[in-house]
Amino acid sequence: MTDATHSAVATSATVTTAYATPTRAGRVARAVAPDNTASMTTQVESATVTTEIDRDTTGGLQSTVDDYVVNLSVAEGVFDAIDTAADAAAVDVVDDAADADTESDIAPTEDSTAAETTTDETT
Repeated sequence: MTDATHSAVATSATVTTAYATPTRAGRVARAVAPDNTASMTTQVESATVTTEIDRDTTGGLQSTVDDYVVNLSVAEGVFDAIDTAADAAAVDVVDDAADADTESDIAPTEDSTAAETTTDETT
């Protein structure tokens, strides 16, 4: 009789993502951290996020990596949208400042008397 004990072979993956700035890397790492499981460790070094994932099965590893990559994509999309909105707002502020120097929002009318001089002739 043979002993049919099977031992699980641990599987692991490393996901490394590089960003334009260390600030962006830190923000993305913090954004995905709440969904990390106990089998995951994430580190930020400079502008790079590295996540180690260890699972007992290949199927479990595949699921965890897939979930993590989706979470990264969502976080990156959110931060890209924030940056785009901030850039657009900055352009609007610059455009508004330029408009204020060249034109008025109040158009004069023909019967406007604001600029006419008045005198009091009741003496």
